[in-house]
Amino acid sequence: METVLEQQRKLFEERERIEDALVKERLLKKNTVREQINSEHRMKHLMERSFTSAERLLSLYDDRDGLRQEEVSAMSGPEEFGEFYRRLKHVKEHHRRYPNDVEEPMQMEFLKLDEERVNPPEELQNLVDFTDEEGYGKYLDLHEVYDHYLNLKQIEKVDYLTYLQIFDRLFEIPKEKKTVEYKRYLEKLLDYLAGYLERVKPLFDQNSMYSEVKKDFEEKWALETFPGWRKDTGSAMAKHSGAHLDLSAFSSPEELMSLGLDRLKSALMALGLKCGGTLEERAQRLFSTKGVPLENLDPTFFAKSKNPRGKDPEKQKDIAFLESQIYRYSELLGEQRAATRENVERRMARTADELQEEEEEAEAEAEESDDEETVPYNPKNLPLGWDGKPIPYWLYKLHGLNVTYTCEICGNATYRGPKAFQRHFSEWRHAHGMRCLGIPNTAHFASVTNIADALALWEKIKELKTDERWLADNEEEYEDSLGNVFNKKTYEDLRRQGIL
Repeated sequence: METVLEQQRKLFEERERIEDALVKERLLKKNTVREQINSEHRMKHLMERSFTSAERLLSLYDDRDGLRQEEVSAMSGPEEFGEFYRRLKHVKEHHRRYPNDVEEPMQMEFLKLDEERVNPPEELQNLVDFTDEEGYGKYLDLHEVYDHYLNLKQIEKVDYLTYLQIFDRLFEIPKEKKTVEYKRYLEKLLDYLAGYLERVKPLFDQNSMYSEVKKDFEEKWALETFPGWRKDTGSAMAKHSGAHLDLSAFSSPEELMSLGLDRLKSALMALGLKCGGTLEERAQRLFSTKGVPLENLDPTFFAKSKNPRGKDPEKQKDIAFLESQIYRYSELLGEQRAATRENVERRMARTADELQEEEEEAEAEAEESDDEETVPYNPKNLPLGWDGKPIPYWLYKLHGLNVTYTCEICGNATYRGPKAFQRHFSEWRHAHGMRCLGIPNTAHFASVTNIADALALWEKIKELKTDERWLADNEEEYEDSLGNVFNKKTYEDLRRQGIL
């Protein structure tokens, strides 16, 4: 039986060797995604082993049973030589009884780890389980979550490629559609993203990220500024979806009926009234507001306010918190997400024979990469290509990856290269920034990154829309009995004067 001091010595030795192994693992060059993921998992295992050794050391130093103090007293007392010879006798007796019992030193274990790190055997090349679609950490496999999304009620059905682009645009889904089944969908999506990040980046501290997300969410929820759960019942785009109508020129509902269903619906939406029904019902409902303040109207005229936060705040808060976590995970996995979309597009454009050839080439390249031991020379820190080697410098310059772009609407986020910069205009971060400004994210605002420029352009567009709005007094035409054509205002004036 080992003494307490010997156990402490072995634990200290183990921690030192683990620290040395971590340094060697960190300095090891990784040429492929597979090597990077396997290296991080080996480092995580070593760190967990180091934490376990530290806990055992602390328990031994606490000495709750008093064995360590008793052993130290025996070795430092007046009979220290007698204690030494008693222990020597015990060691000799043990080897006499078990002459073939050989203790393997700890150094051999870590030498084996060093050899497996440089030349890993076949059984240690796949330390993590990935599906074929995930390509060992290169791509996302959201097919199962996508099937759940298609089964949600009142949700627009899209193809898988479109879903990869919009699955984190949860703020665009109306609050009244976020039901219990929608919450189950969010939980399934969150479980996959969290598990995938754990497999791809095992050293990432998800617990601290969870605390940061929760703190940020609580602040935004208290201020009612969380995306998709604002206090106001409609967005800035909804406020401009209807066009007001001047009722002073109309003397009866029958005259309003001449405007048509669409124009009456637009006028009712601008007032926040119900916009359904027949042509007669819409005209009667709109004409009843002439000269009457909105607060004095019949409450049945108004559209029902769908504010789910008033129904069950705690359940809605849980759903919103799930959304906030998905937003953060989608940012962390942005690189894999973009690679997944490109991979899906490429696979959709190829035939079955081409796909089979691609799989055979990928297997051959994987075997070649295992045989290669050279470290790529990369003094300018260029991005790595599909083969794990730095891309040519002329290609780096051609794609403009040496140029960075900053978008003030996205919170001064920086994008590397024009391709990533143009792609971000259709991503959720830029769309959310535009929604916060009360501006629709349309093609008019492409390449606009400054908040002042976006607001100025939005004001100009609103002015143009106002000028183009159809005015009944000036544009609606009437014909008298003699065939003369007048606009509505002139016709009404002549008719009141008795000229017509």
